[in-house]
Amino acid sequence: MLVLTNDDGYDAPGLAALREAVAGLGPARVVAPLAAESGCGHRVTTHEPLLASERPGGILAVSGTPADCVRLALHHLTPGAAWVLSGINAGGNLGVDVFHSGTVAAVREAVIHGVPGVAISHYIARGRPIDWARAARWAAPVLADLTARPWTPGTFWNVNLPHPPADAPDPEVAFCPLDPSPLELHFEVDGGRALYRGDYQRRPRREGADVAACFGGRIAVSLVRLFDADPIGAGPSEEPRAAGG
Repeated sequence: MLVLTNDDGYDAPGLAALREAVAGLGPARVVAPLAAESGCGHRVTTHEPLLASERPGGILAVSGTPADCVRLALHHLTPGAAWVLSGINAGGNLGVDVFHSGTVAAVREAVIHGVPGVAISHYIARGRPIDWARAARWAAPVLADLTARPWTPGTFWNVNLPHPPADAPDPEVAFCPLDPSPLELHFEVDGGRALYRGDYQRRPRREGADVAACFGGRIAVSLVRLFDADPIGAGPSEEPRAAGG
């Protein structure tokens, strides 16, 4: 069973595109936030109840964050889940974005609990709408490939689709590291009020890393390591978990 979630809300077009992209990978259950939670990072709810309500299409909408959705899914709604897939986010989650992204936090939470995951996002070129049907078509073979690979515990995949013009050829896939370059710190300050005015499209980039790959028109795929699979004193690590199924 696949668990599908996002941080744009249960009714977001990117989540519908993700469902289309994984249609051939086996049964899937959508457990997603009731409202948009973009940029919420790895926040979880511990001191108030989470409310889950069923929506059309078998979707479960949860009054919490993406990480909450995964925690509830793994503990109660879909125990024994094989993969957690999060997205397709409307906007890139490149480089250091992984630290504040709710999309990425969902799969990070899965990995903490021993379940592999893929976060997938779509960079947005200024003034150009996302073609979600095209995004689903691009995402499908990438997700099929990644979920068929042996999984190393403590790791997850972070995928970013590019945003070329409508008549551009299908993009190539680039396996690349995260770009550690910080985002520009620029605020419009008026007294005690500060509004962030950084320019995402002009962010710094390092050649060979994910920002340059995605901005250059390729699908950027990065393997992110949270921690070593073999904790201190635990002895030899187990055989890699089979990623399919």
